[in-house]
Amino acid sequence: MKRYIYSLAIAASALTMTSCLSDLDTLPLNSTDKTASESYSTKEGLEKGLAYIYGSYSLVSQNDPGTSDISVSDAGQSELVRQYVVLNEMSADAFKCTWGDSYISETQYGSWTSASNSATVAVYTRGLVTITRANEYLAQTKGSGIEGISQLRAEARFLRAYAYWMLLDLYGNPPFATEENIGGDYPSQIGRAALFEWVESELKDIMTGEEQLPATNSYPRVSKGAAQALLARMYLNAEVYTGKARWKDAKDAAAATIAMGYDLCPNFAELFMQDNSENANATKEMIFAISYDSDKTQSWGGTTHLMSGALDDGASEAVAKALGYPEGSMIARERWNGYHVPNSYVEFFELKGVDWSGTGIGYDMANSDKRAFLVNTGCKKDFAIDDAKTGWRCWKWASRKSDGSLTSTDAFSKLSSADFPMIRLAEIYLIYAEAQARLDGGQTSDATAVGYINKLRTRGNVSTQSFVDLDFLLKERARELMWEGHRRVDLIRYGYFTSAQFPWPYKGGVPNGKVSLASFRTIYPLLQSDVTANPNLKQNPGY
Repeated sequence: MKRYIYSLAIAASALTMTSCLSDLDTLPLNSTDKTASESYSTKEGLEKGLAYIYGSYSLVSQNDPGTSDISVSDAGQSELVRQYVVLNEMSADAFKCTWGDSYISETQYGSWTSASNSATVAVYTRGLVTITRANEYLAQTKGSGIEGISQLRAEARFLRAYAYWMLLDLYGNPPFATEENIGGDYPSQIGRAALFEWVESELKDIMTGEEQLPATNSYPRVSKGAAQALLARMYLNAEVYTGKARWKDAKDAAAATIAMGYDLCPNFAELFMQDNSENANATKEMIFAISYDSDKTQSWGGTTHLMSGALDDGASEAVAKALGYPEGSMIARERWNGYHVPNSYVEFFELKGVDWSGTGIGYDMANSDKRAFLVNTGCKKDFAIDDAKTGWRCWKWASRKSDGSLTSTDAFSKLSSADFPMIRLAEIYLIYAEAQARLDGGQTSDATAVGYINKLRTRGNVSTQSFVDLDFLLKERARELMWEGHRRVDLIRYGYFTSAQFPWPYKGGVPNGKVSLASFRTIYPLLQSDVTANPNLKQNPGY
């Protein structure tokens, strides 16, 4: 599948769902191009069509990574995973940036509006384009007798369901359409709770119905585990989405996912290295991952911006030196010097020997939490939005491989080949433990739940627990899942995202963050141009 994602068979769409639905059934502009019926007439064509949907999560166009097919000025800033991380991490306490881009300021100040914003536009538009591509695929392949089509359709349905979950989580009540709506009226909204129920039903059906995901699949294609894991995540947040808590369902779905045979990567760092897609230790923990390759699936978003965005030359060299590389080596191919982690977030980690003298990476890495990929070289402790020499920097996605080699020495590419984990087993362990703790009144000593947490902590080189409570689990999620796109909804689930009782730097635009946010900011606005064009859409409250 990875070989197909860059060389796709169908012309790219740059439209949102409102304009897409009536524009899919068209003839090619070039006489040498294939029609849809020709493209879907062979197994190879069907696989390429499916790769086109997978590619919606990582690619910005069918040209080069510097050219975008949607209306965002910077192609790298138009990529789905990049802005998905921004909306979920930069809007909370984990991820800050000293660059002056308007979408960055709005996101970290909590001041976004219904006006166009690169982050909200990218995720909204690409989410809907993913859904539209899946709808076209399902419409074109209905009734196909080609061998294996049921599994391919189930994969397309999962990718569509995941995109709908992203929109459900971030935008609340997006436009809704399936393959049956192609060529029909403008799509309507069905409400957040109803969309939750539809995604839930869809995930269950592709695990047990006529069109089933396989029990296992070739990496990075999805299997039943991905559907079961997404159900677990949805149930954990069901009270946010529908008003009704479903802790028992979250626990059961997590248990079912765990029983499918995934395992933790023994070395946490290998999950984020440049060859994680080729490393069996890493892929056995990945339940759903987005593929990147510096040769084939290139992006200035994805893990490239996470690898290059945080460090300057001094920090990059300091990390490389701490890891034992020769003098002058760099842990990142490029150093954009913008992304930071505030010290208040870093304090969740168990770090030994913290030092702000600027002579090293800033702590005793060998004896600290192995999940803390941090460096404070040349920085002051208190983060300031206008000073790149403040706070901590994160090098979780570095340019090294599991054999120890550095891709930062490669002359041919500045782009990352590390895949991004949308869902991995560690999250499912955390879901199980939190669901059990909530069922037990906020604290649990259940052996299974605590055992899962202790597996994560043992791997992280920190002390094990005899019980866990909700406060501890929120901090454990912060440690385990830093910059993986979870923080915003975690804080919403805990009631902290809008509360003045849970400050972070520049929350509400205030340096100490000791302010509340308006309750409507738990979801983002729909794309205003879509609302204007489609009379069936109503903008989210507050916007």
